[in-house]
Amino acid sequence: MKDLTHFVNGQHVAGGSGRFADVYNPALGEVQSRVPLASKAEVDAAIAAAAEAQPKWAATNPQRRARVLMEFVRLLNRDMQNLAEALSAEHGKTVPDAKGDVQRGLEVIEFCIGAPHLLKGEFSDSAGPGIDMYSMRQPLGVVAGITPFNFPAMIPMWKLGPALACGNAFILKPSERAPTVPLMLAALLQEAGLPDGVLQVVNGDKEAVDAILDNPEIQAIGFVGSTPIAQYIYGRGCSNGKRVQCFGGAKNHMIVMPDADMDQAADALVGAGYGAAGERCMAISVAVPVGEETADRLIEKLLPRIEKLKVGPYTAGPDVDYGPVVTAEAKARVLGLIDKGVAEGAELVLDGRNFSLQGYEKGFFVGPTLFDRVTTDMEIYRTEIFGPVLSTVRAKTYEEALGYAMDHEYGNGTAIFTRDGDTARDFASRINIGMVGINVPIPVPLAYHTFGGWKKSGFGDLNQHGPDAFRFYTRTKTVTSRWPSGMKEGGEFHFKQMD
Repeated sequence: MKDLTHFVNGQHVAGGSGRFADVYNPALGEVQSRVPLASKAEVDAAIAAAAEAQPKWAATNPQRRARVLMEFVRLLNRDMQNLAEALSAEHGKTVPDAKGDVQRGLEVIEFCIGAPHLLKGEFSDSAGPGIDMYSMRQPLGVVAGITPFNFPAMIPMWKLGPALACGNAFILKPSERAPTVPLMLAALLQEAGLPDGVLQVVNGDKEAVDAILDNPEIQAIGFVGSTPIAQYIYGRGCSNGKRVQCFGGAKNHMIVMPDADMDQAADALVGAGYGAAGERCMAISVAVPVGEETADRLIEKLLPRIEKLKVGPYTAGPDVDYGPVVTAEAKARVLGLIDKGVAEGAELVLDGRNFSLQGYEKGFFVGPTLFDRVTTDMEIYRTEIFGPVLSTVRAKTYEEALGYAMDHEYGNGTAIFTRDGDTARDFASRINIGMVGINVPIPVPLAYHTFGGWKKSGFGDLNQHGPDAFRFYTRTKTVTSRWPSGMKEGGEFHFKQMD
């Protein structure tokens, strides 16, 4: 069993706190490595080194910073397979899913290569007599990202890409459950030409997080994880005078209208509900068919598709649809919520609790589970399960279905499947949720738009990636300039009379 490291000042550094966390192979249910948990002193030292490196990086012109990111993209493509396999071994998702994780992060890096354009300010000529005004976007200094286990490549790149492109130094605190790929990304950035100290990776738990939140050198923090932790980080970070954006939990509804293509809707629900074992903040976990007949047809289409899903380890090949959940605790939580759904009276159409895979009996696998006739007072409806569980809530009317999504405390993503343009347009206009899909089950915006949820899914006024990221990682300075005109005579300036 190997011990992992931190990445500080351009090199892998052994942990000095004496504290470690186990990192599992979820398919085998076995510890495969240990990750060091940084002390406050270690975090503070990494931040101090970043603060020392940042001014020179900020003084590097945006085009040269962009060239480092260009080379990083080349290296990501070169090492795609290695990154995906390392990711799958710690998270459990299939290799194609893991490649998608890397690819969606890579696309944000590609967007950030446009930093010379995205950082341009504004200019007003002759705002007054002899007066010009212009604005500049300048880096904040040292900023930080605290990222989750479920996308250990994509979300770190969503954070570090724009931050570095803007001229900041970046402290990354990845999830201790899946730390290997963030360390690999740091090494690739160094290979791409990023100066030592501009990117630091410190592994850790709450002690490391609190050190980031309290260190006065940190100017901004981005977080993705559960809503209770998002609220904690947002509150403590803001109280310390930092700029903070936090993205929390989700409970994403997909409304299925009577006129929808039912085969298309069923295929979408299977992919969006069970892909990556449901461990996605944009997973569809609630299907809302409108009308009893629609619900019956949907269940009829869904059940055989779900029963055919192949669950297994990523090493089993390309036919595997999804793998295990990340830890034994995650599995126990999902199974407990399924038990709760049965106890509260939901109809268990397909039960995944007793799933077992020969040769992988210790793995953290949960079989695909389908509930029908779920009601809004049930815990499986209110709670983000983060597992391969789909709940069906039957609505009598479109307005009732719309109300379910609008009244839920989370507002990350939602979708509607319909052939009617007027219904789709009304849904997109009225729904109080940050990302909307029309006949698209997982409406994650591309890199040049912005990603963010509403209600208890998001805290802060700026979203991830896209133009918002460049606003978040810079501050605007506005300059008012006056150069009176004159002629030099006899060694003195004689200024023209100005109105």
